[in-house]
Parts: sequence; structure tokens; C-alpha cells
Amino acid sequence: MNESTLEKLRYPIGHFVVPETISDTILKDWIAQLESLPVVLEDLVRDLNDTQLETPYRPEGWTVRQLVHHIADSHHNSYIRFKWALTEEQPVIKAYNEKAWADLFDARTAPVRLSLDHLKAVHAKLVYLLRGLSRDTLKRTFVHPDSGAPTSLEENIGRYAWHGSHHYTHIKNLLQRKGWVLSSDKRHL
Repeated sequence: MNESTLEKLRYPIGHFVVPETISDTILKDWIAQLESLPVVLEDLVRDLNDTQLETPYRPEGWTVRQLVHHIADSHHNSYIRFKWALTEEQPVIKAYNEKAWADLFDARTAPVRLSLDHLKAVHAKLVYLLRGLSRDTLKRTFVHPDSGAPTSLEENIGRYAWHGSHHYTHIKNLLQRKGWVLSSDKRHL
């Protein structure tokens, strides 16, 4: 497999790019994507059998099961980062080793229902929180220890809207490549 093909499998919607200006319209769209992710993800994976859930979305990539658990773990961590930035002055957040988390027993074997339910609860709380914040409050920042650069809450909204769409598309593209049925009424991010 050539590098260009692998890059398209890794980043089917491209890399996240922070807009120069984050308008109210962009924010509303990102929050709507966060709100819809649990429903569209569940619609996408609900009928998959264990063999399909154990299929990597790309060569040497995570399985569909690991992706679903990763999305829930990652968005759980993101929710906590929002809370830290809202309650502390420019906190340095705790990073986590997402690859190691995805290789833990639960991410490799647990029913995806656990993470789908978790994601539904985390996103309901997150969306409720985000819709109650002012534009000034969304300028608050946290610092990721790997980059050392501040990240605003409004940027983090976009990053996680992208993250959910990114992994949703990994799964959707796999289903299409394998010829596994995608009903025409599936919702899309």
C-alpha cells in the first residue's frame, strides 16, 4: 500500500484545521455535530457482528470495536479538559496514552454498547455545558503538555467535532469497502 493511500485511510476527512475566525455559525455547527455523534455512531455500528467489530479500519489500524471505545475514552477526557479550563487559570491538562488505552482488555473485548451509552451521556452533558457558555468564556484556554501551546475552548469544540467525524468516517468507509450494508437512511455527520 503506498503512502498516499495509507494517508487517505488514516485521515479520510483531512487533518483538523483551526479556522482563522471561529464564528457563531461555525460553533453552532460543531456543537450540533457533537450532539449528533452518539446517535449516528450507534446507527452505524448497531448491526455489526463480532467479526465485523474485530475488523481493523485500515492495515495495522484499530478494530471497529477499539475505535468505538477510543471515541468514548477520548471524548470523556475532552469533557474533563473543558471543566479544568473553566475552573482553573490556563491549566496544564493531563495527557493520556491513547494507543495504550486502545490496547487494554476492555477496549479490545468489551461490548461496544458500553461505550455507546457512555458517549451518549458524556455528549449530553458536554452539549448542555457548551450551549450555556458565553463567547468570552469560550476564549478560556488549557495547555496540552505535548505542545505547550494554549488551546481555547472554542478550538477544542472544533477539534472534537472533527475527531468524532474522523473516526465515524473510518468506520463508514470500512463498511463501504467491505460491502457491508449501509442503509440509505443512515444519518451522517
